[in-house]
Amino acid sequence: MQTEKTTKLTITVIILYLLIIAFPFIWVTLTSFKPESEIWGQSALKLMADQPTMEHYEALFKTTIINSLKNSLIIASITTVYVTLIASFCSYAIARLKFKFKKLLVAVILATSMFPQMIVVGPIYRTFVKLGWTNSYYISLPYSMITLPVSIFILITHFAKVPVEMEESAYIDGASKIKTFLKIIMPLAIPGIFTSAIMTFIGVWNEFLLSLTLNSDEKYRTATVAISFLRGQFQIFWGQVTAATVVLTIPTLIIVILFQKQIISGITSGAVKE
Repeated sequence: MQTEKTTKLTITVIILYLLIIAFPFIWVTLTSFKPESEIWGQSALKLMADQPTMEHYEALFKTTIINSLKNSLIIASITTVYVTLIASFCSYAIARLKFKFKKLLVAVILATSMFPQMIVVGPIYRTFVKLGWTNSYYISLPYSMITLPVSIFILITHFAKVPVEMEESAYIDGASKIKTFLKIIMPLAIPGIFTSAIMTFIGVWNEFLLSLTLNSDEKYRTATVAISFLRGQFQIFWGQVTAATVVLTIPTLIIVILFQKQIISGITSGAVKE
């Protein structure tokens, strides 16, 4: 009886926690369907709109949001591919090679991801200006620098769990190191690779500060920055802002829902030592 009560209490707490977490997105989604007159005043406290409308979405897609979404997709995809490849090679080398100060190296790699963006954005901007790389897809390079340490950390454990005997058997059969890595090692570490790739993509997709600083041109503006420009001379178009927030969140929401098992598997399998 006591166990049943504990189970019900646990489920209730979990449901309440999930509702608290999801409430901001639910509120923004419902607000995006309210006419401008209902966003403010007493009507703002109502969850559902009295007169639901799609006017904010219609107005949003008349702006340059589609181009901004395309830029976000391109930049996030380039960064994800680049980081996944580099992190895979680096992680495999750290996991397999025996050398002094290995733990220190891993600690230093992780430490580089702890610097606040506010500290590094200035030097990065000056470098980009000198090289003429502002307003371009070269922004993928600093994004890679920021997301690479975490990806390496995730993958080290996964590569370390692959049995050395499998590599030795491949070498005996005449396979080269590159072929062994690509054909045997990487497929066995797919859960970790998949997880790090998704985390990299979502992180870059949601990034704001670097994009605002380096890509000020409307042609290369990302979706997160485009939302901040949804304003007139004397007002902010909150209806369009909420609609844009929903549109921007949907891709990452779909990715997490579709691949939640792979993400959890990648994180937990890499966290447990056998």
